[in-house]
Amino acid sequence: MKKSIIALALVAFLWNNQVANAQKKATPKQDIKVGIDLIDVKDDKVKVTVKSPKFTADKITYSIPKIVPGTYSEDNYGKYIEDFKAFDAKGTALAVTKTDDNTWSISNAKNLATITYLVNDTFDTEKGGGFGTDIFSPAGTNIDAGTNFVINTHGFVGYFQDKKDLPYQVTITHPETLWGATSMIDTDASATKDVFNTPRYAELVENPIMYAKPDYTSFNVNGMEIQIAVYSPSGKVTAESITPEMKKMMTAQKTFLGDINATKKYSVLLYLSSMKPEDAKGFGALEHPTATTVVLPEMMPLDELQKSMIDVVSHEFFHILTPLTIHSNEIQYFDYNAPKMSQHLWMYEGVTEYFANLFQINQGLIDETDFLNRMAEKIEQAKNLDDKMPFTTMSANVLKSPYKDQYLNVYQKGALIGMCIDIIIREKSNGERGILSLMQQLSKEYGVEKAFNDDELFAKITALTYPEVGNFLSTYVSGPTPIPYEIFLAKVGVTKTNDKKAGNVFLKGQSPYITVNQATKEILVRPDTELIDFYKKLDLRVNDIILAINDKAYTLDNIYEMIGESENWKENDAITVKIKRDGKEQILTGKVSLPYEEVEGLKATDSAKTNMKNAWLKG
Repeated sequence: MKKSIIALALVAFLWNNQVANAQKKATPKQDIKVGIDLIDVKDDKVKVTVKSPKFTADKITYSIPKIVPGTYSEDNYGKYIEDFKAFDAKGTALAVTKTDDNTWSISNAKNLATITYLVNDTFDTEKGGGFGTDIFSPAGTNIDAGTNFVINTHGFVGYFQDKKDLPYQVTITHPETLWGATSMIDTDASATKDVFNTPRYAELVENPIMYAKPDYTSFNVNGMEIQIAVYSPSGKVTAESITPEMKKMMTAQKTFLGDINATKKYSVLLYLSSMKPEDAKGFGALEHPTATTVVLPEMMPLDELQKSMIDVVSHEFFHILTPLTIHSNEIQYFDYNAPKMSQHLWMYEGVTEYFANLFQINQGLIDETDFLNRMAEKIEQAKNLDDKMPFTTMSANVLKSPYKDQYLNVYQKGALIGMCIDIIIREKSNGERGILSLMQQLSKEYGVEKAFNDDELFAKITALTYPEVGNFLSTYVSGPTPIPYEIFLAKVGVTKTNDKKAGNVFLKGQSPYITVNQATKEILVRPDTELIDFYKKLDLRVNDIILAINDKAYTLDNIYEMIGESENWKENDAITVKIKRDGKEQILTGKVSLPYEEVEGLKATDSAKTNMKNAWLKG
C-alpha cells in the first residue's frame, strides 16, 4: 500500500511539474526593457526606448514622476519629455494622448510593443531662483554629450499603469571614454554598453548614475564598500583630493551607527558646476538607500568644498536610517504622481540633520563649542519660521501653501526636536540611552520592507521610551506650542548666552553686498544695498569694480576664495583694494572694519550636570 501511494504521489508530482513547466514556457517573462542612448545625442536630447510588457486593457498609461522621495516638491519631470510615440510589433504608430504634464494615454494597448521619447535635461533650465523655483539640481538631470550625463533615473525612465512592480532591465549605450558611476552592478562587460537590472521601478529610481571621464576612488569601512566619483569640468578637483576627508567622516559615521546598517555598497556622486548660465545652480545633495548625489560649485576652495561635503554627505548618509529603513506606508508605497505625504518629516529630515551634527562631536570631528554654536544657530533660524504651526500638520501638507513655505524648518526645528528627545531619554535613563538607541529599536521593529502606520508612530515611540517623550511629541510636535529650549538644555547644564559675533564684509546672511557682471565676470559693489562701515571707511562706492584685494586678483572664477579668505580677516588688519571706478583704476588703502551683531549662543554653565552633558554628547 505504501509503495502504491508513493508511486501515485510520484506520478502526480512529475505530472504537475510538467504542467508547471509547460505553463512557464507558454507564459513569456513579464519585464520592462529600457534603452538609453548616450552616443547619438541630438540637440542636447537623449532618446529612450521602452519595450513594454503585454497588456490586456484597451488603454494604458505611461507616467514620468511628478515627485520623487526625498524632494518634497512637485517637479513634474514629464515636462522634460518630448516626441513621445508608441508602436506595435510591426512598427505601426498607435494613438497617444498626453493627459497631463507627466502622463501619456496609449490606445490599442493590447498591441503595444515599444514606446520612444526624447529627454531634455533640467540643469539647462535652472535660473538659480532658490528653493522651490527650480528642480533641485541633485534631483535633476544633465546632458552634456561626450562629457557628462547625470542620470537621476526618474528623469529618464517612467512606469506603466499598475506595472511598477515588474523587473526593469536598463541598457545604456555610451561613449567608450565615459564611465558610469553607480551602486548598481553592470552585467555587460563591453566598454560601450552597461546593463542594469532591478526587481521593480522603485529600486531603479533609487539608483542614480553619473557618466564622465573616470575619476573615482573606493575604500572599505567596516564591511561597506564606499565609492567616491567626481566630475570636475576643469579637472581642478579629483576624487583623490577629497577621499581622505570623506573616509575619515564615513568611518566616524559607521562607528557612531554601530551595526544598525547592513548596506554593502554606497556611492557618492559629486557633480561640480561651472556656474555657467546653462549649468546647475541648486547646491546640496539627495539621498538614496545606497547612494548620494551631490552638486556644488567647482570654484569653491578645496578646504571649503571638503567642509561642505562633510555637512551635506553626512546628512544624506544618515538617511539610510530614516526614512530608508524606518518609514511609514506613505513612503513604502510611494505614489510618484499622486503622493500622500507622511506626518513625520521631523524624524526623516530633522533627526537625520541632528545626527549629522551629533556624530561629529561624538566622534571628535568638532568640539563642544562648535556643536553648541550649531544648535544655537538652529534656534535662531527657527525663529524666522512659523513656530506655532504643528510640525505633523506641516509635514502631511508640505506640498501645498502655506505649509510648503515652512519646509526649511525641518533642518532647524526638526533637528532641535531630535535634540530635545535625545536629552529627555538621556535624563530618564540616567545617561544610558539616547535617541540613537531609540532609532536602533525602531529599525529592529520595522525595517526596509516593513513600514509603520503614520498615526501609530508616537504611541510606539512612547512604548519604547518614556511617557515624557510621548508628552513632548503631542505637545510640541503635533501640537502648536513652541518648544521652550532652555528647559530641555538646562537638563544637560547648558544655558543661553549673548555674544557679539563678527560678520562677513561681503555677506549679511544670504544677502550679499557685492554682485557679479556675468558678461565680464567682474565683481562689483551692489548699487541697491546700504553699505556698512567696511565700505564707507575704505571709500568703496556702489558700482565700484573690485579687481584685487591685497594684491590678489579676483573675478567670478575665484569669488569663493575671496569670501573664504575674508573670514580670516581681523579688526584693523591693513588692507589694499584695487578697484575700477568710472573706467579708471585706483588703489584704496585702509583698515578692515568688521560688522558685528548680537547673537544668542549656548554654553555649558552648570558643572553639576557635566556627567549628563557628557553622556549626551559622547555617550
